[in-house]
Amino acid sequence: VQLVESGGGLVQAGGSLRLSCAAPGRTVSKNSMGWFRQAPGKEREFVGAIDWRGSTTYYADSVKGRFTISRDNAKNTVYLQMNSLKPEDTAVYCCAVRIGGESWYSPSGYDYWGQGTQVTVSS
Repeated sequence: VQLVESGGGLVQAGGSLRLSCAAPGRTVSKNSMGWFRQAPGKEREFVGAIDWRGSTTYYADSVKGRFTISRDNAKNTVYLQMNSLKPEDTAVYCCAVRIGGESWYSPSGYDYWGQGTQVTVSS
């Protein structure tokens, strides 16, 4: 499965961005999906995840109330709406397919990582 993220960019603190994660040529409508981010010099960090139905979502405490994950299975796309952005949200954001494991929050439960899209939040 090849995943392609888009929608990143440069935004001022307090602004919004919507990231998209598409899977060209392959359906992910039966897969739960996750978003992670990685800032320079830091470990990959869980941002959020959504089950394949779109009925259950999980969020990191640092983004809860500001970020929203959704999906459109007809379009084979998962979204990450990011509001009230902060400079500490600056990172490369990647999506991935959940492959299993006990924790929805660990990168080890995901595979087929996309290349990522850069999000930069200026103060």
